Amino acid sequence: MTVAKPLPHDSAALHVTGQARYVDDLPLPEGAVHLAFGTAPVAHGRLRSIDLTKVRAADGVLAVITAADLDHEIDVSPSPSPEPLLAGDTVQYVGQPVFLVIAESHLLARRAAALADYDIEELPAILSIEEAMEAGSRFEEGPRIYTRGDAAEAITTAPHSLTGSIEIGGQEHFYLEGQAAAALPQEAGDMLVYSSSQHPTEIQHKVAHALHLPMHAVRCEVRRMGGGFGGKESQGNSLAIACALAARLTGRPATMRYDRDDDMTITGKRHDFRIDYRVGFNGEGRIAGIEFLQLCRCGWSMDLSLPVADRAMLHADNAYFIPNMRVESHRLKTNTQSATAFRGFGGPQGMVGIERVLDHVAHAVRRDPLDVRRANYYRPLAGASGGDISEQAKTQTTHYHMPVEDFILHEMTERLVETSDYRARRAAVAEWNARNDVLKKGIALTPVKFGISFTLTHLNQAGALVHVYQDGSIHMNHGGTEMGQGLFQKVAQVAASRFGIGIERVKITATDTGKVPNTSATAASSGSDLNGMAVQAACDTIRERLAVFVAERAQARPEEVRFEGGKVLVGGEALSFDEVVRDAYMARVSLSSTGFYATPKIVWDRIKGEGRPFFYFAYGVAVTEVAIDTLTGENRILRTDILHDCGASLNPALDIGQIEGGYVQGAGWLTTEELVWDGKGRLRTHAPSTYKIPACSDRPDILNVALWDGANREETVYRSKAVGEPPLMLGISALMALSDAVASCGKAYPDLDAPATAEQVLRAVERVCT
Repeated sequence: MTVAKPLPHDSAALHVTGQARYVDDLPLPEGAVHLAFGTAPVAHGRLRSIDLTKVRAADGVLAVITAADLDHEIDVSPSPSPEPLLAGDTVQYVGQPVFLVIAESHLLARRAAALADYDIEELPAILSIEEAMEAGSRFEEGPRIYTRGDAAEAITTAPHSLTGSIEIGGQEHFYLEGQAAAALPQEAGDMLVYSSSQHPTEIQHKVAHALHLPMHAVRCEVRRMGGGFGGKESQGNSLAIACALAARLTGRPATMRYDRDDDMTITGKRHDFRIDYRVGFNGEGRIAGIEFLQLCRCGWSMDLSLPVADRAMLHADNAYFIPNMRVESHRLKTNTQSATAFRGFGGPQGMVGIERVLDHVAHAVRRDPLDVRRANYYRPLAGASGGDISEQAKTQTTHYHMPVEDFILHEMTERLVETSDYRARRAAVAEWNARNDVLKKGIALTPVKFGISFTLTHLNQAGALVHVYQDGSIHMNHGGTEMGQGLFQKVAQVAASRFGIGIERVKITATDTGKVPNTSATAASSGSDLNGMAVQAACDTIRERLAVFVAERAQARPEEVRFEGGKVLVGGEALSFDEVVRDAYMARVSLSSTGFYATPKIVWDRIKGEGRPFFYFAYGVAVTEVAIDTLTGENRILRTDILHDCGASLNPALDIGQIEGGYVQGAGWLTTEELVWDGKGRLRTHAPSTYKIPACSDRPDILNVALWDGANREETVYRSKAVGEPPLMLGISALMALSDAVASCGKAYPDLDAPATAEQVLRAVERVCT
């Protein structure tokens, strides 16, 4: 089978040679126009007037569009709450698009956009979590609360209790390819859109609405993105719509891309949180009850903040069975960029909260944090030794009342403790710290239990279109998008395996709303799960037709026909796949099929906080060792060992790449990637010179990654598991290791916030030393 082989990314050679084409590389017809937004200079204000005289007179400018020029308010939001393409009477954040410049070149458009003279009456701006709470500025009338048991009573009656708080910063996506789009006018008013988007159907829908067209008049195509990480789930809507408007106005192709500083200033980031907690526990660190207060800064518009905040609540337990738990979530509206989807979609913030609690409790009871974590794990299920796992799981549910039926972290943790030599290394770290006053080390092992599925149930569906041509070659299309993660190669491996042929026979084609309609975003780690199953269904339909055709000729039963090694085997005869396909074509057998898949078992009520929002869980464990300089706060990740659960991996090479990249991105979020706004709401870290993403030198010198050997107990494509988002949360071990290193400097708990920059580490060292 082609599935399970560690094949390279389908575009690997194109990537390294620079031949892979992205939206801004596409050759457009002569006369294409270029666009740029003019953006708001203040965080909150009443736009009394705007003088665009110099903008219109600038070199190369063809037209300028304001909100007043539009025949209706154009909504770019993915949520039910409208978000205008261009600000009208009021501006809501620094960087909000106010007008659109159409010019002969990218540079001329951008230069012209900077020439506007604004007359804005500044209004009070709400910028921080604290200001939003004080003003009652939120997107829902009251907080959302998920609960099980009586947390307050459990905390009050527990032998020990403590309170704490952690601030968790946001994160810039920093995809290598920035936001980009192009639109080409077609006959009869139709529009073809190229977009660097994770959600082609949403682009299609939004452009159609903006142009007063039915969706069938708009086609969106996405061949690849140069990274997405959630930042291209909804943030590309504005560019695609702007291009379509400009193309209709001028009758010429239109293209738009953000320069890096524009991209960082205009678009949303990961939501930053403040999480307050109160916990009751016994002398061994076993938790009786927890109360969480999750304060989520959403920015000026709703965007995807409600489901992001919901998922943070859903992952507030991570890998731990907490008998009494209350999670209260506030979704706060501020005059900053609209926070949006980012790898993990709120889950990482919820996990950081509970991992901080476990770390704090372990410090209070003076036990190894690993032992406290394991004491609070969900119980192992005794399926291997007899008994019905489903029946056992009914007595072990999450705080949102979903049975945990596949918990494997006991075995995974034990394996990683052995392979990473955790116990000996922890003793060596303690010995080092006893002998050294300036350089201190820390080590931590943290787990991941991440739910896989969209929490908006109707998005858990996918379609596919597969053609087998008469020469035996295969053309495959599905609704997922390729952003560097290797989705296309994995799904092509599925198609090749269904027909028993080599991967070279399968053509991987661009995602196209004209071929597969009503697609869901490639998000929620669902790309392979959904699209792999849809392609499998399409291939199986064609394969069954071929099996019936071959069986009739061989006087055999269809179920006796096998497709292996480029051959079709029946009745002791081995026919070539190409020969069978050619003969089937001549016999007028259909060699094309659609496929569809809807994730089963999902039932979820987000208002009550009850049900089964996830099809299954993906698991992982990571051990990270760090060193800090107590005089400067400078720190390094020395070594990381990871054991991750991908089920029966579709492609181990791609999965390991995702795990390595996810870990580094997660560690970067929690250590170096600091977003800074000034008192006027201006983002000051809006370029690589001021925003520190991890570089090659920031990865651990020793990075050991292994895959857990075990199939998914749920019926997924070849029993694999999702791997996109879960590895990011392995980076939490870096934050906990830094906390461990700081704790060695004194007796107090470090209370280390994230990102744990050198400045934050130094402040924490000073706190524990006083």
